[in-house]
Amino acid sequence: MKVLVDTNIILDILFHRAPFYDDSRIVYTLVEQGRITGYISSSAMTDIFYLARKELKDTDAVYKIMDTLAADFIIAPVLESAIKSALALRWKDFEDAVHYTAARENGIEHIIIRNATDVQDVYDIWAGIKGLCEAKTARPNVPQ
Repeated sequence: MKVLVDTNIILDILFHRAPFYDDSRIVYTLVEQGRITGYISSSAMTDIFYLARKELKDTDAVYKIMDTLAADFIIAPVLESAIKSALALRWKDFEDAVHYTAARENGIEHIIIRNATDVQDVYDIWAGIKGLCEAKTARPNVPQ
């Protein structure tokens, strides 16, 4: 199963953010165990680097983190077409829209995010580990 992991899931783990750390760690563990194929968008990688360096103030340590992420996850490209499609969706959370359209373009079946503000009716976007565990097999009509 291909799963795009949202930026906040990774940041929850890196910064041990309560109360999200435990659920986010479970997602990462599933990737490490090969039970799901984890993807991170290319745009999320740059965001994670920036935020981790700002928080940790240690560029070498951040590069080690990024090397680990690049080894554990497949980097999904975010192309111009994904950005334009995300703009057309007009979701409140633009990052979620970009992840959604990039996932579609890269043949990624599911997205794990922490807060599904714009996407409550889209079953292939799961809110955290609870959604992963309770994933529906039927997919509704989603915007094309």
